[in-house]
Amino acid sequence: MKPEKILVIKLSALGDFVQASGPMKAIRAAHPDARITLLTTAPYVAMGQATGWFDAVWGGGRPDWTDLPAVWRLIRRLRAGRFDRVYDLQTQGRTIRYFQLLWPRRPLWSGNAPGAAFAYRGAERDRLHIQDSQREQLRIAGITEVGPPDVSWLTGDAARFGLTAPYALLAPGGAPHRPAKRWPAANYGALAARLLGQGITPVVLGHGAEEAALAQTILAAAPGTLSLVGATSIAEIASLARGAALAVGNDTGPVHVVVATGCPAVVLFSRDSNPDLSAPRPIRPDQPVTILREPDLADLAVERVWAAVRPILAP
Repeated sequence: MKPEKILVIKLSALGDFVQASGPMKAIRAAHPDARITLLTTAPYVAMGQATGWFDAVWGGGRPDWTDLPAVWRLIRRLRAGRFDRVYDLQTQGRTIRYFQLLWPRRPLWSGNAPGAAFAYRGAERDRLHIQDSQREQLRIAGITEVGPPDVSWLTGDAARFGLTAPYALLAPGGAPHRPAKRWPAANYGALAARLLGQGITPVVLGHGAEEAALAQTILAAAPGTLSLVGATSIAEIASLARGAALAVGNDTGPVHVVVATGCPAVVLFSRDSNPDLSAPRPIRPDQPVTILREPDLADLAVERVWAAVRPILAP
């Protein structure tokens, strides 16, 4: 008897990939003998391979709709895969279209596509936190055991940075096209100064010239802070998080990685995103994770963030 052929779809982004790691692991556990393929995009191919949950990982899962040859190549590849079952963890209009284009031989499909064998649609779905929503999606498809995010497979060489505990991770950046999701760098500088006063080295994470400039603002306000902007891989961030006293950061992908390692954290949200739908959650009961939300993060006082940090630092 041939093993069942299963496709899991998760295209992006980093925080969403991390949130979906629990469901991905659950799918593998529910189908131990199946041949499971992940369809994703280029930035997440290596991560998909590193999980150990997939027999194959395909990139190119999000061609531009104006590039009809590329779209057709993807659909032909999906058809040739002859999958018995698909778990659509992206659940967007794009992946609904993939389902439609697989007519007439559509596999058993778990997702929000009309006509799917394991359809999970409706307004209630859109009001749930993504972890709760995906847990219910898999329950409908017969998978009842879904754990929290799991990034235990994400490991890098944190020792090469020579950090001595205690240290705290700061993530002042975020998507360039969504600046409203960032707490001002000057406030991170004031927070870093307070951490230094407690004998804790602040370590700034990020990438790119814009986030390097944010780090310089922080370092100017709090000499003794270390900037690792542009120096770390995602795997190294995960390993750094496992040794950190805590992390403070905006709603951005690396923060989701940090929280998923079990690191205590304070995560800052503006009106640009809804923590009820997407905030990183603790992976164990004793992990402190505090979510602070202010419509305009410029109005979020340093004292309020420090009040959330202090209990984590308390012996």
